[in-house]
Amino acid sequence: MEYERTVRAEFVRRPNRFVAAVVLDGDEILVHVKNTGRCREILVPGATVILSDSGNPDRKYRYDLVAVYKGDLLVNIDSQAPNRAFASYARKSGIFGKSPEVHQERTHGDSRFDFYVESDGRRIFAEVKGVTLENDGVCMFPDAPTERGTKHVRGLVDCVREGFDAYVVFVVQMCGMRYFTPNRETDPVFSDALKEAERGGVRIVCLECSVSENGMEIIGTIPYRMDRGHSYSTSFLTVPLGSIS
Repeated sequence: MEYERTVRAEFVRRPNRFVAAVVLDGDEILVHVKNTGRCREILVPGATVILSDSGNPDRKYRYDLVAVYKGDLLVNIDSQAPNRAFASYARKSGIFGKSPEVHQERTHGDSRFDFYVESDGRRIFAEVKGVTLENDGVCMFPDAPTERGTKHVRGLVDCVREGFDAYVVFVVQMCGMRYFTPNRETDPVFSDALKEAERGGVRIVCLECSVSENGMEIIGTIPYRMDRGHSYSTSFLTVPLGSIS
């Protein structure tokens, strides 16, 4: 997944969840933020951010804020990037077999899931969550309470009960993390729902990405811990480590 044109800027402030003020070439301008989450830990005054240039000077906000440096760590915060990267990964990596039929956005019950896949007689629902929160090499989700995320996880348990396969896929929008864990401190309800989903047969996959200023690509799996103080769990999958955008 690549952006056609990108430039560096300096983050100033975020007036609302859709817009940020940045300094570009000495001028303060407003840009669109491609993530409605809080991102408070990384969108701090003075941070170097990456803007994707739409090339359309007539658009209300010509630039989209798509990534930010947290020290030396580059974090992609484009909320559309995980699904775009996973759509390609699902077709090419072997995660769902050799020739899966991959469809985006399918409804089951009262939930709309990101992907529905048919492969080798299997019927699969998958929900993708982008991960942008990091602390000391540990990545976490969510960065704010998520009723929608909890609903999706519980809906996937219903899918399993009805004979479908179901996956929660955490796409980690940064590289070099030691492991993933649900952010119990921020949202214990989601964390409990995820634990119950795993017990109920929902498969959890954590995917690491290589991130550059020009894009992001999935490069393989990383371990997860359901609880930070307990031993590792690891993905049951063996997924090729070759880069798949």
